[in-house]
Amino acid sequence: MGLLLGCIADDFTGATDLANNLVRAGMRVVQTIGLPDAPIPDDCNAVVIALKSRTIAPEQAVKQSLAALQWLQEQGAQQMYFKYCSTFDSTAQGNIGPVTEALMQAMGCDFTIATPAFPDNQRTVFKGHLFVGDQLLSDSGMKNHPLTPMTDANLVHVLQAQCQRQVGLIDYRCVAKGVHAIADRITELKSQGISIAVVDALSNDDLLRLGPALADMPLVTAGSGVAIGLPSNWGIQPAADSAKLPAARGQQAIISGSCSLATQGQVAHFVAQGGAAYQLDPLAWPSDTPPADIATQVVNWATAHMASSPVLVYSTADAEQVKSVQAQRGTQHAGEHTEQVLALVAQGLVQHGVSQLVVAGGETSGACVQALGISQLTIGAQIDPGVPWCYAPSRFAPSGGLHITLKSGNFGSADFFTKAFQFLHQAAHP
Repeated sequence: MGLLLGCIADDFTGATDLANNLVRAGMRVVQTIGLPDAPIPDDCNAVVIALKSRTIAPEQAVKQSLAALQWLQEQGAQQMYFKYCSTFDSTAQGNIGPVTEALMQAMGCDFTIATPAFPDNQRTVFKGHLFVGDQLLSDSGMKNHPLTPMTDANLVHVLQAQCQRQVGLIDYRCVAKGVHAIADRITELKSQGISIAVVDALSNDDLLRLGPALADMPLVTAGSGVAIGLPSNWGIQPAADSAKLPAARGQQAIISGSCSLATQGQVAHFVAQGGAAYQLDPLAWPSDTPPADIATQVVNWATAHMASSPVLVYSTADAEQVKSVQAQRGTQHAGEHTEQVLALVAQGLVQHGVSQLVVAGGETSGACVQALGISQLTIGAQIDPGVPWCYAPSRFAPSGGLHITLKSGNFGSADFFTKAFQFLHQAAHP
């Protein structure tokens, strides 16, 4: 069947989220960290290229995305998918709009859709407005995001501010009528000079109705939700063995850099249950302390605790704590320094026998997988919506590889950190 779907994701957890939905729908998927540097399996239906481009300068995000597009085109991918966050994380400058328009131009594509809807994780779009559960995006915890605060829930407005092309809407009433109504609406929008349409979706049924309407669309842009309706366009159905991973062994650890409300709750739950936890306070060391020195102290603490239970190392903090650190250390310096420390901690823990690793937060996940030299991941079973276990070769792992899950900051139940390891054990010993 060959390579059917070529995907470009703007961060590492988002890439895993997309790959997870494709695997659940029956596709054989490989996720790569950056441009692939090794051959992909012959039976691969989809490749998800994970970039770290969500919060970098728009011109750099465009450059990296176009390079990924070229690689996927060279492999013969039949359709392209640009994946962004289900909370539409971006600023007035991008990067969703600039990357979308650059991909459209490179592909000669005159129309595409945009929707971050992911009902399984309570992300729905109604009349072009994004809801997180029962709250508008602008009323949710995303309004305080340290890098991409989302203060407008109207996605048509948000995307139009980033785009030169005109942005329109395909609303829920049209989607409910199915593929022919959606196709007619696309024709109508194109006649009005509109090139990008935000699409409403209130349920998985809406996404499944949308899927067939996208069969001939060269480029799709979306969160991971739309992925559930695409594999059937090629006659692919869910398969029980598509998520099989090697048996898990070794020590267990969690590294958390996300400051989302969901991750704050997960850290609090783990600590309340008596879990061994080390809070990484950026103000506890002089600002010029080398990250390696801090990481060594943390790893030494962890190795003394992880023999009997999972350990948690976290910089997760609430909005006021983050603002305090940024004010004293500078926004960019504080974030980059903490990322470097957590990445080196991940490397050290794996070298000391951790082979089951949970990483929380998109930026943190990106830093950790790069530090671990991970270039490809095999996608396993879903723990919570949007979050699967994966298996990846790493030269730092004594056994040659490790099980790893890259959790978006906003995803997962309150008990995710403990549940994840129980889930992996049960998968290996059903």
